[in-house]
Amino acid sequence: MIKGIYEAHLPVSNLNVSIEFYKKLGLELAYQQEKLAFIWIVKGESWLGLWESNEVHLPYHPSTRHLAFRVDIEGLEHAKEWLKELNIPVRTSFGFTEERQPLVLPNNPHAHGAIYFADPDGNSIELICALRLDVNEEFKMMTLEEWKVK
Repeated sequence: MIKGIYEAHLPVSNLNVSIEFYKKLGLELAYQQEKLAFIWIVKGESWLGLWESNEVHLPYHPSTRHLAFRVDIEGLEHAKEWLKELNIPVRTSFGFTEERQPLVLPNNPHAHGAIYFADPDGNSIELICALRLDVNEEFKMMTLEEWKVK
């Protein structure tokens, strides 16, 4: 029955600035009204709703101001350089500085690689890929480079 997530939504303070930011990431504008835009993540499969609002700067909590884009391992390995080319700083996450990212999340029995940054309104954006599924092995969070040699 369920095939995936079709849409997610984020609050933004300036719709046009946010549209340009997400277009810079390679996403396509699907639809726009006065204070709402939808950006294709994968055309016909998933999109992101951007809602211009005066109440954007809510206290951060991942349940309301976080979005994760799925990438493959090759994309994750080049994500830091790609973000740098786009003038988008990598965010310190879980005590891991920009230099120590991408990082590997120990979501046992799974492991995911991830890197974090923010959109113009401080919404948390993540690039994530599955590294290992259904393998019961405990480990601590580490860098992707450490993961590759472990």
